[in-house]
Amino acid sequence: MKKVCIVMGSDSDLGVMEGCAKRLEKFGIPFEVRVISAHRTPAAAEQLAKNAAADGFGVIIAAAGKAAHLGGVLAAYTTLPVIGVPIKTSMMGGLDSLLSMVQMPKGIPVACVAVDGADNAAILAAQMLALSDAALADKLAQFKADMAGEVAAKDEKVRAQFA
Repeated sequence: MKKVCIVMGSDSDLGVMEGCAKRLEKFGIPFEVRVISAHRTPAAAEQLAKNAAADGFGVIIAAAGKAAHLGGVLAAYTTLPVIGVPIKTSMMGGLDSLLSMVQMPKGIPVACVAVDGADNAAILAAQMLALSDAALADKLAQFKADMAGEVAAKDEKVRAQFA
């Protein structure tokens, strides 16, 4: 199975990205976690992206806040899918991070989840990897069925409360 590379621009993003790692673990997807800055260590970002496919990765998840260019820099150096996780900031609540990720120029796509959406980034990565992994596709189908069951149980409880 291909691995997922979780890259953060700062270790201050770890609190958010732990949810991503936990979700990948639940799906049985191997991953590595790195701290690489698009601005302070651009050569390291370039090398990670250029070598990611050869190193066994199938998807890169890039989390960053403020001028959140990490996903775009990584996407510029690889053909692997890159998923951006904008991190909430104190100044603009993550809007700055979100806009930095979704306003990519033509030819350098970065998929983007919600601000602090680490769990969804892991699920999206799993869906990408499941395109060529039937067992993982089955796990995702069960995950969706479990979510539907949880909602149905909550619906039943609320309906009984107001019957």
